[in-house]
Amino acid sequence: MSWDEFQRRKAELKAGIHRDRTACRDTDLKESSKSIEALQEVRMRARRVLRGHISKVYALHWSEDSRHLVSASQDGNLLVWDAITQQKTRLIPLKSSWVMTCAYSPTGRHVASGGLDNIATIYNVDDQIRNPGEHAQILGGHTGYISCCRFLPPDDGKMVTSSGDGTCRLWDVTTGKSLREFHGHKGDVMTVSIGANPNIFVSGSCDGLAKVWDLRDGLCKQTFGAQEDSSADVNAVEFFPDGNAFAAAADDGSCNLFDLRADQSIQVFNTESKVPNTSVAFSRSGRLLFVGSDNCNCNVFDTLKGDRRGVIAEHEQRVSCVGVPRDGSALATGSWDNVIRIFN
Repeated sequence: MSWDEFQRRKAELKAGIHRDRTACRDTDLKESSKSIEALQEVRMRARRVLRGHISKVYALHWSEDSRHLVSASQDGNLLVWDAITQQKTRLIPLKSSWVMTCAYSPTGRHVASGGLDNIATIYNVDDQIRNPGEHAQILGGHTGYISCCRFLPPDDGKMVTSSGDGTCRLWDVTTGKSLREFHGHKGDVMTVSIGANPNIFVSGSCDGLAKVWDLRDGLCKQTFGAQEDSSADVNAVEFFPDGNAFAAAADDGSCNLFDLRADQSIQVFNTESKVPNTSVAFSRSGRLLFVGSDNCNCNVFDTLKGDRRGVIAEHEQRVSCVGVPRDGSALATGSWDNVIRIFN
């Protein structure tokens, strides 16, 4: 088979998949929820302002205790915060200031970071009192930057990373060894999310696709496009609380809710502008979807209706990360204005 024939066959298969998916779509979430009352305007107030970083905040992640969170900044530090008292409980200096991601472990004993140094570094939180910056483990093997890292529940023993080398990896944190590689994306992989099912994770890439992977065999089980007619970078993915769907936010301003059982998008969230989306998070119930964007705002959508029900506009620069703790009590937003704000 020649290259041209291969490309033609590929296009035919993609068109056939799209046609079959469309044929199976007898309704969508907005249509099926007509009988449910729409939400009123959502107004959230900033209850806490976490100041301490002196450069852009790139990432944040809540602890399982719903009280502490870790943030990563281009100032070269990880900060661990008590979100209630607004106090910094740990300062972890990084060897590389070009950090892109951070994560809190399920037990709360470890935090992790990754960035342009191509490695994920694990830190014991308690050890930082005596020896700030001392690492517990280094996960090296990617040939591109680390864009996202997440511990696998229920303990701190395994981690999933995504990278600019176009792959994801599963790691044994204790030994530092790579257990499995996930190949399939044709661009930088920007984000990963782990949901209620500990055997799968979803990734988003600059190839415009989100892929669902099985951790047990390393195979891609489902592939979704941010938009059928777009190849915009998928900047953020986040599983719905029950693990049966996920949101994918893209560089063209679109955000989709993909259902694993329907094998397609069941809701599209759009604003008037095409401002790139940077981050996503669900409320505890899943009824609200928070989408951070390049225009300094965080949009609040009604998941069922697809309508925007509020705008949080208290940052002065790009909202780079958003997160909701497990108990659903608050929303944290991090920005390039060096500040993290806590809303409810």
